[in-house]
Amino acid sequence: MNTLNQITRAVITNKAGLFILVSLYVFQILLSTAHADEYRPAYLALKQTTENTFDVVWKLPSTKQNQALNLNVKFPKKTKLIKPKSIRPAGVAIIEQFSISNESGLIGSDITISGLKNAPTEVLVRIQWQSGVTETARLDASKTGFTVVGTPSILYVVKTYLTFGFEHILEGFDHLLFVACLIFIAGTWRRILITITGFTVAHSITLTLSALGLVHLPIIAIESVIALSIVFLAREIMIKNEQTLTWRFPIAVSASFGLLHGFGFASALSEIGLPQTEIPAALLAFNIGVELGQIAFVAVLVLSAKLIKKLCFSTTIVAESKFRKLEQSGALAIGVVSMYWVLERISGF
Repeated sequence: MNTLNQITRAVITNKAGLFILVSLYVFQILLSTAHADEYRPAYLALKQTTENTFDVVWKLPSTKQNQALNLNVKFPKKTKLIKPKSIRPAGVAIIEQFSISNESGLIGSDITISGLKNAPTEVLVRIQWQSGVTETARLDASKTGFTVVGTPSILYVVKTYLTFGFEHILEGFDHLLFVACLIFIAGTWRRILITITGFTVAHSITLTLSALGLVHLPIIAIESVIALSIVFLAREIMIKNEQTLTWRFPIAVSASFGLLHGFGFASALSEIGLPQTEIPAALLAFNIGVELGQIAFVAVLVLSAKLIKKLCFSTTIVAESKFRKLEQSGALAIGVVSMYWVLERISGF
């Protein structure tokens, strides 16, 4: 009986630490959601029309005052404007379209974004060459420019897409909150491993199918259902009927909803595109980047929960009834945030 009581107490305190972390994460989401307008990425697309000419699309996110962020593209010297800029609003962004020429071409030269160092956003860059090759880059405050390479090496492609996948998952609040709820329901290391593996395999399948253009689903609908999947898990935590399929076999839920989350990852990948000459390498690198980010998140969450247990609950065991109230309050907060996402995304139909 004593051994059983010790196990029960360990489970309670472990989950207490984990739930405190998840609650803090939800609080961060609320803050980030409130300032979401400021963090949409900018997008720079160049399409080669002749050897030395390019059509340019420059999409800038606008602020709450409907003003574009103060970002400007700096092309190499000798670049000339050959088609005047046309500017038009597009929802919560402003789009500039124009054409440029450079007698030396762009290969080997630098393109930079002035003002990016102090801006709360990032810039996705895509260059489409006449040969069919697609070159991509991702710029932010720490990297405000890049050198045009023309035909990216496989190493360059792998590095770019690995980084993009890693950063994307860590910025995807909805995906991470779903994973955090799964971890809480799974409980033990063994069940966590099985549950996350199911999620990984499932979203890798639909990510690949969607990225290759074999399956198409409306992204707004997918994102709405992804948010709804978090609402579902929050409800499961609130009710906590451990005889349900979710609690007995969390891998069933992680794999089922993982198929939908894969389409969400594919949507992010479509923003930057795939290099036509290195599609398998780019797709694999992006997928690995997503998994590395996910593993990092799971490891930090679980290990931090154990640390909280050691620091805060080493001498005082939280009464199960009190922790149950904490559970329900946290699950309610998660459900409210996720339901807000559902309504917000449905309104985009």
